[in-house]
Amino acid sequence: MKILVIGGAGYIGSHAVKRLVADGKEVVVLDALYTGHRKAVDPKAKFYQGDLRDTFLVGQILTEERIDAVMHFAAYSLVPESVKKPLKYYDNNVQGMISLLRAMHFAKVNYLIFSSSAATYGIPKTIPITENTPLDPINPYGETKMMMERIMHWTDKADGIKSIALRYFNVGGAAGKIGEDHAPESHLIPNILKSVNNTAKPLTIFGQDYNTKDGTNVRDYVQVEDLIDAHVLALQHLLKTKKSDVFNLGTAHGYSNLEIVEAAKKVTGTDIPYTIGPRRGGDPDSLVADSTKARTILGWKPQHESAEDVIATAWEWHKNHLKGYADK
Repeated sequence: MKILVIGGAGYIGSHAVKRLVADGKEVVVLDALYTGHRKAVDPKAKFYQGDLRDTFLVGQILTEERIDAVMHFAAYSLVPESVKKPLKYYDNNVQGMISLLRAMHFAKVNYLIFSSSAATYGIPKTIPITENTPLDPINPYGETKMMMERIMHWTDKADGIKSIALRYFNVGGAAGKIGEDHAPESHLIPNILKSVNNTAKPLTIFGQDYNTKDGTNVRDYVQVEDLIDAHVLALQHLLKTKKSDVFNLGTAHGYSNLEIVEAAKKVTGTDIPYTIGPRRGGDPDSLVADSTKARTILGWKPQHESAEDVIATAWEWHKNHLKGYADK
């Protein structure tokens, strides 16, 4: 089986490529390298540098490489940036999905696994969040992900392109020689680990006036390898059932930002000073998943259920990559 991984040089996409190659799949990667790293791509995968919005290029790759299915990880994903630059997100995320589906229809590729987001739910009235929780995003990033899912839904009705959207929460951790390296870095766990080796720049926690137990954001953290397990299981399920669907992914346990800091202290054996900064735009108070559907239907069984487990895998990578991929 031959799979096109879009965004396969990024943090999550590169882990998907690694796993698919290990499973014996033929893997082709398309990445514009706006935020991804060429060094993160498994050398056994065939690599194309290009923009998803180039419909002709995508269609050419799908046809010439005889692709059987697509995994899409190429959306922009920074909530605060999406609030400041909404047009950038609508252009890349929504237009990128339209371009992909047009190319898939042209090339007669009918299976898509989409990396969606819990940001589609906005501020839910009940926790944990199920797939039946109303979608009500509060930032452009979440709204673009919701729009992308709706476009997939209607394209299934019109053109028969079957898809599964995986709505997940925060992701962390690493696997072997690949890990998380963004510039600038906005995610909590890598910023905590960076602060361990940079005492001149203490960690900033954004906001302590949220409606949570300690006033900081609460999130459900999924380890990146567990996340990719779910993507692989979702593809298997889609090929078997040929039915579009949506699944939440999470551990059903929420950790506040301050609890993540405490967990990182235990993992690193280091005191981690921090300051409290202002809220970032578009951040919901609490996002915690009910992943019963994924566990029951897909047979998903995450191996890293605690924050310390997730942080430990990230710490192993970070210690050997203090400057990210620039170290190697």
